[in-house]
Amino acid sequence: MKMKKSLVALCLSAGLFACLPAVSLAEVNVVPQNTSAAPSIPADALARLTWTPVDQSKTNTTTLASAGQTLNAGDISGPVAAYSVPANIGELTITLTSEVNKTQVFSPNVLILDQNMSPAAFFPSSYFTYQAPGVMSADRLEGVMKLTPALGQQKIYVLVFTTNKDLQQTTQLLDPAKAYAKGVGNAVPDIPDPVARHVTDGTLKLKVRTNTASSVLVGPLFGSSGPGPVTVGNTAAPAYSAPVASSVPATAPAAVAPAPAQAAKSEPVLSDTEIYFNQAIKQAVAKGDIDKALKLLDEAERLGSTSARTTFISSVKGKG
Repeated sequence: MKMKKSLVALCLSAGLFACLPAVSLAEVNVVPQNTSAAPSIPADALARLTWTPVDQSKTNTTTLASAGQTLNAGDISGPVAAYSVPANIGELTITLTSEVNKTQVFSPNVLILDQNMSPAAFFPSSYFTYQAPGVMSADRLEGVMKLTPALGQQKIYVLVFTTNKDLQQTTQLLDPAKAYAKGVGNAVPDIPDPVARHVTDGTLKLKVRTNTASSVLVGPLFGSSGPGPVTVGNTAAPAYSAPVASSVPATAPAAVAPAPAQAAKSEPVLSDTEIYFNQAIKQAVAKGDIDKALKLLDEAERLGSTSARTTFISSVKGKG
């Protein structure tokens, strides 16, 4: 399938006028997210997968085994985990953990797809690094992915798989005796560390929460004339709604779609209000605070502004 690129941008926080430290455009880092290294997966193969809705309130555990759903595409062969993540709850921090089972571990790769099932970001197995056991955690491979769903969509998709290349590799573990000695401050014994071979089964844990840090934008920022959403096989609609702060007006949900989801107001916004938002957007962009500028754009359009988007785009281009 055709690989598209996404952008890297600052997250949008839940509140409209949240106080965030100003950042430079260099920190915003609006550049393409490379998906060229991701495996090519046919659209019909994706449509046949069952995408499990993610419960944001808890850690989602998946046991991978040959009896579960599998995917055979290119270098991918074997069990996979497929998740449907709500995209209208703000910016997302997704933590994926693959637990070590004695001397075996599933080495994960993650492909992020937007609501149209277009690849938006790829996190290869090298992104998920070994974490030594702690008081409340076991040996594991783990990675944290920060994503910003673009405005207007309701869900994004997370596909977890391993590859034939990964299965030829191993992960060096930390011997439990060494881990204990480090934890209590004792002398670390001079003993060899065990090695875990990579296998096709294992236990995955996925945790989703909202974040306030820089992340990967999933989906088009300024709109797109591309194909509409496609139906994914056996996908249940997640029952989530965006949290709304009582002290500020409700804003459109952050999601992966071309335009804000709310309907336009029947009456035009007042001239003074339009001017206020346009000036505020220009000032935010000039300071490098793209996060605040995007939220101002969202609120202005919710009130009926017809010039805020043009102001935002021209301001960003002027700073480029």
